[in-house]
Amino acid sequence: MQGVIKAYDPVARDGIVVRDTDLAEFDLAPDALEGSVFRMLRQGQRVIFDLDDEGRATRLRLGSEVDMGTPVLDPEGAPRGDRPTSA
Repeated sequence: MQGVIKAYDPVARDGIVVRDTDLAEFDLAPDALEGSVFRMLRQGQRVIFDLDDEGRATRLRLGSEVDMGTPVLDPEGAPRGDRPTSA
C-alpha cells in the first residue's frame, strides 16, 4: 500500500500513516521502521507499507517511481504516451 505520514513522534516512535486510495488512517506498528532505511519520518513523507495482523502499518519502505505512480518520462522529458507522434 502507498501512503503519506500524517504524524510521527521520534521519541515514542508512534505515528500515523494515511493510505492514498481511501484516506484511511493506520497507527504505526512498534516494529514499523525495523530493517528499513528510515531512522526518522516527517509529516508528508510518502511511504509504502504493509498491515500487520492488528491492522497497524508495518514494513515501511521507500517505493520506486513505478510503485509511487510517478510518470515515466521519455528521453525528451515528456511523459510517455503524451508526446504526439509525427507521421
